[in-house]
Amino acid sequence: MNNLLNELTTEQVNPRTRNIDRMSSEEIVRLINEEDRQIADTIRPLTPVIGKAVDLIVKSFQSGGRLLYIGAGTSGRLGILDASECPPTYGTDPSMVQGIIAGGDRAIKDPVEGAEDSPETGAGDIDLAGVGPKDTVVGIAASGRTPYVLGAMKRARELGASVVGVCNNTGTPMGEHAHLLIEAVVGPEVVLGSTRMKAGTAQKLILNMLTTASMIRMGKVYDNLMVDLNPSNGKLVHRAKRIIGLATDASEAAIEQAYEQADGHVKTAIVMLLAGIDRPTADRLLTQTGGYVRDAVQQASKTKQA
Repeated sequence: MNNLLNELTTEQVNPRTRNIDRMSSEEIVRLINEEDRQIADTIRPLTPVIGKAVDLIVKSFQSGGRLLYIGAGTSGRLGILDASECPPTYGTDPSMVQGIIAGGDRAIKDPVEGAEDSPETGAGDIDLAGVGPKDTVVGIAASGRTPYVLGAMKRARELGASVVGVCNNTGTPMGEHAHLLIEAVVGPEVVLGSTRMKAGTAQKLILNMLTTASMIRMGKVYDNLMVDLNPSNGKLVHRAKRIIGLATDASEAAIEQAYEQADGHVKTAIVMLLAGIDRPTADRLLTQTGGYVRDAVQQASKTKQA
């Protein structure tokens, strides 16, 4: 195992940060920032394969399947973070995007020793999640060789799921189990082996792309507005009404009325205002068009012209 670690890019000594322990606070954070600036440029050439991964996820969603992230440590927590933000942002059911971490919920806050070392446990967690052919499973591991994640990816593929790997090294065992492999090689960390830093940031950016692009493709964004958000608190109610206003240019009174008549459902209120129709008609058109605001408004226009 030690020899394997020595070969990983993420486990190399970063020559640019030698003697960082002698630097002032400002010098340290400036150096960290300089390293972080490289991350987006590293990911840019990966956008074609990330786009293909989005297509797999959208296919899963359209067939009633799910997106499941699985990882250990930082990687697992990032998957859980991304999954947990989908319901309030896009109004999704919590089961639609899920995060699974080695060691279970306890590991979200506290390290669970040895949890990542068992491929059998990873496979078992996939079985417990009821993974099947309609699902997409994304394994996340900076090293690309975490046994728990590899076991999960292998089992998911055996069960017919689409499998994507996200890692920060090349030529790793992940490639044996993934239909698509996203290798964001950001180089040695500021502090040797601290993959919660550049590697983790790269993973976060990629996961953001996967869910955001997938939700856009699923009609949960109109123009660039999050029209399927769940207005579950005061801030989000205000945002929901503002989004209705930005989408329709309606008066404040009209926005309030549509919001109330739509029971706080942003998409419905927008279609009502843009098409000049009532709640039942807006609901019917959104159902017919699969929830796509633009298509619902166009359908309303065609109906009126006919």
